[in-house]
Amino acid sequence: MSRSGLSCPGCGSSNIVDDDLYCQAQLVCVDCGSVVSEGALTNESVYVGASDVSYSRTTAGDKKPCMNLLKGRHHVIAMCRILRVNREIEDLSQTFYSRAYQHKSFIRVTLRKKEFLAGCCVLVSCRMRQWPVTIGTISCLLDADLVEVGAVYKEMVTVLNIEAPSFNIYDVIEAHSQEYKISLHVAEELAENHKDLTKRAVELVELAADTWVVTGRQPVPVIMAAIYLSWQSLKPNRHRLKLSLDKFCQLAKVKKQKPAAIRVTEMKEVLCKLGKEIPWLGETLTPDNVVCQVEDILKHRYALLRRALRAREEALLPESLASCEASPPRAPEVSDPNPAESPVERRKRSAEGTLAPGDEAGQPRVAGELAGELAGGALESPDKGSNWGARALFAPPCVVHAKRRRVEQPELRDVTGDEEISDSEIDSYIRTPREAREFAQMQNMFLE
Repeated sequence: MSRSGLSCPGCGSSNIVDDDLYCQAQLVCVDCGSVVSEGALTNESVYVGASDVSYSRTTAGDKKPCMNLLKGRHHVIAMCRILRVNREIEDLSQTFYSRAYQHKSFIRVTLRKKEFLAGCCVLVSCRMRQWPVTIGTISCLLDADLVEVGAVYKEMVTVLNIEAPSFNIYDVIEAHSQEYKISLHVAEELAENHKDLTKRAVELVELAADTWVVTGRQPVPVIMAAIYLSWQSLKPNRHRLKLSLDKFCQLAKVKKQKPAAIRVTEMKEVLCKLGKEIPWLGETLTPDNVVCQVEDILKHRYALLRRALRAREEALLPESLASCEASPPRAPEVSDPNPAESPVERRKRSAEGTLAPGDEAGQPRVAGELAGELAGGALESPDKGSNWGARALFAPPCVVHAKRRRVEQPELRDVTGDEEISDSEIDSYIRTPREAREFAQMQNMFLE
């Protein structure tokens, strides 16, 4: 049955008919087949007064995930494939990402933060399945700042209520040492077993932590320096000792970290300080030959550490005694005959002339004590410009290499223009003979 007065919105044809083939009547365009109007869901009297519901609105369709969620899942899969984790960790990472993405804390954030979220999901999944991956590795994969990734990781763990276990430093160093290709395809005198290398590197990192070398430092350069010194000290032959850190990284086919050379120097200094406490070595130990004694130093590192600290304290003891002797003595105390009397009453009696013979020293005694306390406090208080880390045997890097504080410049006085100007200052302003003549004429005019 044709309907007059209607036109198809698709082709503009007026050939519209009722399609009664199905249970719901539809208005269909004969020319193009488009559905012009859908019938009501029901026409029963029980639903009188209710609004008509179209057929398409009654069909329950699955909600499609958004494109950013799909991209985030692809990022998670890509990082898992790069790290070569198993399928269980990959599935767990995707589950965490889907949960975190739909949370209100991450639903309206930037795309960059969602990339950080994908890396954090991989990190927490690896930690829960005992897969040694550090947050620094994830930051390198994301090409992001370590602090920003750490903030997102902390927020995600708090929001999802995940109990992420802490990783073991031995597993991290073992995983990092396996990246060094020095067990195969190298000469026999340069080859080394990964297990022995990891064990020695862990001992060096623990020693570095006990002597403040690790404090505030990036972990990868410290581990690289420990592995390099471990590799040299396990078989200290001439082939290994003459190989620098740059050539070692080229041999192991790893990228050298720039701060690693500084960490090597700092670890050698620590080893020298401990090695000098060995009686048969003494002062003959230098950073150049300390690598040969690493095994003995690490074996007795706790005893050597206590002995070195004790020797340092004994060396600084005469200096501290000399500083105490150089301090001025305090004024001798005079006994107060009437300690219950207040200073106000004593001052009143002094004005009236009724002080006892032993009371004259009462008031000066208080001033002398105060002066002595102030003098002693000034001597005992350390100088603000002095660096106590230079005197200590081991100190944090921020103390040993303290930053210079900016000196505040004194404020300039406000110039009002009413200040007096001397004749010599005026003479310094005159530059030409003409100005000198005019100035002399002006002075004569004022004198007349």
